[in-house]
Amino acid sequence: MSAYLQFEDVSKVFPGVKALNGVSFEAHAGTVHGLLGENGAGKSTLLKILGGQYKPDGGRLVVAGKERHFTSAADAIAAGVAVIHQELQYVPELTVAENVLLGRLPTRFGLVDHKAAQQLVTRRLAELGVDLDPAARLADLSIAQRQMVEICKALMQDAQVIAFDEPTSSLSHRESEVLFRLVRELRADGRTIIYISHRLEELYALCDTCTIFRDGRKIVTHPVMADVPRERLIADMVGREVNDIYDYRTRPAHGERLSVRGLDGAALDGPASFSVRGGEVLGFFGLVGAGRSELMRLLYGADRRSAGQVLLDGKAVSASGPSAAIAAGIVLCPEDRKEQGILARASVAENINISCRRNSLLGGLFLRHKEEAARADDFIRRLRIKTPNREQEIRLLSGGNQQKVILARWLAEPDLKVLILDEPTRGIDVGARNEIYRIIHEVAERGCCVIVISSDLPEVLGVADRVLVMREGRISGELSRADASETAVLRLALPDAAAAAAPPTTTEHTPSRSLQ
Repeated sequence: MSAYLQFEDVSKVFPGVKALNGVSFEAHAGTVHGLLGENGAGKSTLLKILGGQYKPDGGRLVVAGKERHFTSAADAIAAGVAVIHQELQYVPELTVAENVLLGRLPTRFGLVDHKAAQQLVTRRLAELGVDLDPAARLADLSIAQRQMVEICKALMQDAQVIAFDEPTSSLSHRESEVLFRLVRELRADGRTIIYISHRLEELYALCDTCTIFRDGRKIVTHPVMADVPRERLIADMVGREVNDIYDYRTRPAHGERLSVRGLDGAALDGPASFSVRGGEVLGFFGLVGAGRSELMRLLYGADRRSAGQVLLDGKAVSASGPSAAIAAGIVLCPEDRKEQGILARASVAENINISCRRNSLLGGLFLRHKEEAARADDFIRRLRIKTPNREQEIRLLSGGNQQKVILARWLAEPDLKVLILDEPTRGIDVGARNEIYRIIHEVAERGCCVIVISSDLPEVLGVADRVLVMREGRISGELSRADASETAVLRLALPDAAAAAAPPTTTEHTPSRSLQ
């Protein structure tokens, strides 16, 4: 049986980077074909070629036995191809219904029929089991809800080829289960599914076969993914054995450095208090909407506090805004690196230097270009940032390398005391995760406080010395590393009625000793 989708010797070159180098593989109708590889391996570039965003510099794309030359996303959609990209493609000021039907909105007397659009989308959302208000603006929704809108938009195009790029990176457990059900239904309906994820448990649960990429090349296709051991997949991806991905290390005890007392704001359901010792990695876990990110934004001064105080080394930190927090030594890597973290059109060097620049202006007016260049080159080397050079625009880097640039920005702060990481490895591959975990532990070993917020429970259990759990806008409990099992954490994270019915989950870590 001939494949429904074929890539034949496909290549793509960007300035200084060969993103794809003669990639060939095929995917069959009625199957889910996983694509695995480190960030920058070429997976997302391949999907952008499939979706008409990029033109290949060589090779052939064949869909349903016909060679295709897509010049736009509209061309791909017309040929029955839908791609759900990791970087979401939406119009924030439009409603859910308008985004889902963008380009295909129903009209009446030459005008958009908003009532018909909402009725159509309401019916389709109900069929998909997605709880969203079709009249809500995208700008008012969470990242997870926007992700579901993108998925619904692709499914409503009735495509025969559907490609997912990290679709669960921002989804809650319930939303992920809805997605998995949809993928299985699409496979049963004879669609050809391409699925990219860095969560191996997802790939094993959904994929029939998989292809592994490394440095723009296809390394191997495994025809039956279920038969391939996890260790083999990781070794194929990173080109080396990764035995302990979390790289947890015990550290000597220090006294309390950060104290949060009665912090409250509009997004919380009551005041929150906690403390962090020097050299400690404190994990925050909770379901999407539990208030983790909102609490950290209050701590950082990005959102207005209604009550509470933040003390660092016994001194009160001003609530006037992020600049005051940074000056005190508190920094935040945000959940949404695209919207809140990077300066997309600026270079890697400028993104690294933008914060600490305030300390190195010559005469208070002029930039020290040589000093900034040396600093950028040093962090590119130390954090193993994959970029042709320091002048490369950061938007052209993979997600994992963008994240490492943001980390470099804050590590360059001369008086770093508290490092807050919100979803630090969202959409990041196993190899890059291992490097980020190494950085986390190195920062803690310097005596800094590190706070890791993550919806990936194995990640929290793997890196944290202590875990705080949030539920419905409040801190619902605290667990030491020794006591922080998945069952114990989920019992604190889930509403009481659902706790007893919590589904079993998988874990990739082996508990280590608590911080001594």
